[in-house]
Amino acid sequence: MCYNIFKRIFKIIYDNKLALANKSLRINTLAKLRLQKILANSGIDSRRNCEELIRDGKVRVNRRVVHELPAFADPDTDVITVHGKRIESTAKVYFLLNKPRGVICTNKDPHGRKKAVDFVPCSQRIFCVGRLDADTTGAIILTNDSELVNRLTHPKYKIAKTYEVVLKGRLDTKAIEKIQKGVWLSDGKTEPAKIRFIKRGPDENVLEVTITQGMNRQVRRIFSRFGLKVKRLKRTQIGSLTLKGVGPGNFKPLTKKQINYLIKPLVKRKPAVKKSSVKKEN
Repeated sequence: MCYNIFKRIFKIIYDNKLALANKSLRINTLAKLRLQKILANSGIDSRRNCEELIRDGKVRVNRRVVHELPAFADPDTDVITVHGKRIESTAKVYFLLNKPRGVICTNKDPHGRKKAVDFVPCSQRIFCVGRLDADTTGAIILTNDSELVNRLTHPKYKIAKTYEVVLKGRLDTKAIEKIQKGVWLSDGKTEPAKIRFIKRGPDENVLEVTITQGMNRQVRRIFSRFGLKVKRLKRTQIGSLTLKGVGPGNFKPLTKKQINYLIKPLVKRKPAVKKSSVKKEN
């Protein structure tokens, strides 16, 4: 009996200590940031690659090697090093580039092709927010703010993107109605799109298409679904950001107002895309 009483008392003491330790850990963790996020925000690399650096034991916090995730640190008080070099906080920069044709949106390319980042001279490591394929031209944001990249590329933040499409072939009313409602692609159904004709012709149409998703080559695949080929594709607008005054291959820094607009997706937006009115053909 005495043994059982002692066992119960010991269990109560142990559980209380464990609860206090967990509470302390939660408080400490809440006051800090994920280590990979700190590294990415400092321009070391993408968040995913920073996770690999941590797992490979290349990162130290206060001289101690960190090789397991999740890991947390305070960028203001902790000494964080990567490959033995201390990281420093960097100012956030934001640019809008009018990407030319033939330019890719990755930071590294084994084939030596021209990259979007090559057009924006910046001492800090910047990267593209999302991607445009090599044949697509137009608006793309470049920044060193990895948190903003994660927000703008996340499916739940519906930032409208507008494209000018030169289409080979005739787009009939039924196809338009289906695109406006959403069509099934191999990786899921598209959100409703807005379509406005700029120029109609028997063999070629120029139209404006607005979407709120970021599926791979989405606009080209939508029209390919109806047997139509996109001859030229240009992104003309991202949300309220336009290419006004920015020629092909040129860029401009974003204003504080424009940056604040991009940061707003912290609050989930409702898509502003409405169905366009298209007269039915006889």
